[in-house]
Amino acid sequence: MTDTPLKLFNSLTRQLEEFQPIHEGEARVYSCGPTVYNYQHIGNMRAYIFADTLGRVLQWKGYKLTHVINVTDVGHLTSDADEGEDKMEKMAARENKSAWDIAKFYQEDFERDLARLNVQPKQHPRATEYVEAMIAWGERIAEKHCYELDSGLYFDVSTVADYGRLARAVTDDGEGRIDTVEGKRNQADFAIWRKTPAGETRQMEWDSPWGKGAPGWHLECSVMGEALLGFPFDIHTGGIDHREIHHPNEIAQNQAYCCTNGLDDARNSGARIWMHNNFLVERSGKMSKSAGEFLRLQLLVDKGYHPLAYRLMCQQAHYRSELEFSWEGLQAALTRLKRMVTIVERLRQSVSVEPMLRAAKRDRNSFMEGLNPSIRELVDDFENFVSDDLSTPPALVALERAINVAGAGTAWSGDALFAAIYMNEVLGLSLATLTRTDLRIRPKDAQLTEAEIEAELQRRKEARAAKDFATSDAIRDSLAAKGVEVMDGDPLGWEWRL
Repeated sequence: MTDTPLKLFNSLTRQLEEFQPIHEGEARVYSCGPTVYNYQHIGNMRAYIFADTLGRVLQWKGYKLTHVINVTDVGHLTSDADEGEDKMEKMAARENKSAWDIAKFYQEDFERDLARLNVQPKQHPRATEYVEAMIAWGERIAEKHCYELDSGLYFDVSTVADYGRLARAVTDDGEGRIDTVEGKRNQADFAIWRKTPAGETRQMEWDSPWGKGAPGWHLECSVMGEALLGFPFDIHTGGIDHREIHHPNEIAQNQAYCCTNGLDDARNSGARIWMHNNFLVERSGKMSKSAGEFLRLQLLVDKGYHPLAYRLMCQQAHYRSELEFSWEGLQAALTRLKRMVTIVERLRQSVSVEPMLRAAKRDRNSFMEGLNPSIRELVDDFENFVSDDLSTPPALVALERAINVAGAGTAWSGDALFAAIYMNEVLGLSLATLTRTDLRIRPKDAQLTEAEIEAELQRRKEARAAKDFATSDAIRDSLAAKGVEVMDGDPLGWEWRL
């Protein structure tokens, strides 16, 4: 049994690095979470599937995992820079609700989506729970690193070394996506505290040494990361869009707070490794929340797709690769998942893998030595793939090879089934519990119930048995007109789909 070192791509150094935990036997991970002013689109959710896969790999490797995904319920403006309205306040006004109610509703929806995607439970601290700590943080760094304007307290990026190294996008004119705020010393300077404008009252505002107002968006992640994981912690993740402004600003705050300097030592950034997943691209423009019926997980379910088909779709691409969303691609992922579930569900009826999983978790190497050598080789291949910067596409192929061996009915089918379920611990596709029936989701606009479909299919079988092919064809055509595709001779045994 191999014990392949885990190598991860560090966005700060732009190279693969072997994971070396800061605390022996532990892995501490912080992932930038959502701003809960609206539903999350599926591009947002790709980041949490990636982060969850990372956490599962660390657990597979034997580390005790502490994983934090923050919830932004204050401070995030309609631009990533220091301009525009607060997203929470804007949505509260639009829906005629309190900002607190908006945050509660959309956080609960986000957490439901995580559960449907089989993302393991994480800590979800809210920014508003840490405002006093943010004020204390600002007071600690203000004298050496900040200056005050009428609009708030600003961080002077020239006071820390290597500002913008993570983004590698700083020019002589500064970071291009940051708008000018009158009085700023440097274009890239950013708000630590934003004062409530004179004559206005915000729903979310607090007293501070710099006046009544609210924290800047970037501050919360620094404060919560330090409070919950300690500096430095092991890994910080986020979407690739965070690499350009949010994370460089977070790093600058961390440097100022810890009295550290250059980023040649990555730990001075607050985390030893920074990881970013690439974009999910959708050509019609429905990834934007301003598009009306934007692409969210519930829309996929409403169209008849199981959420784990989307998880699988994401894992079919490397997390650092751009992934294009299409309904055809999602259907292909669902079909692939069905093939795996069909075999595994049948075998689970006669083979219990739970005792094997418990034994493997107690002493993995000893347990693996008792498996058939060819099955051990499959598990080794899988480990090599996920240890190579979470290479899930070839890991999925190794999983399917194990499932195919299990389904072949050899003397080693039990070992192969165990291997498949064990690999699933990393991929999170629920193969130990998922059934074919679970994957058959009725679209919201379906005209027929399952019972009605099954009754029509039974009539069609009887017509075919009687060689009444005219009636058989008429039933098939009638079902097709109502959105039901009858799949004669389907090797999976799936006789229809909506």
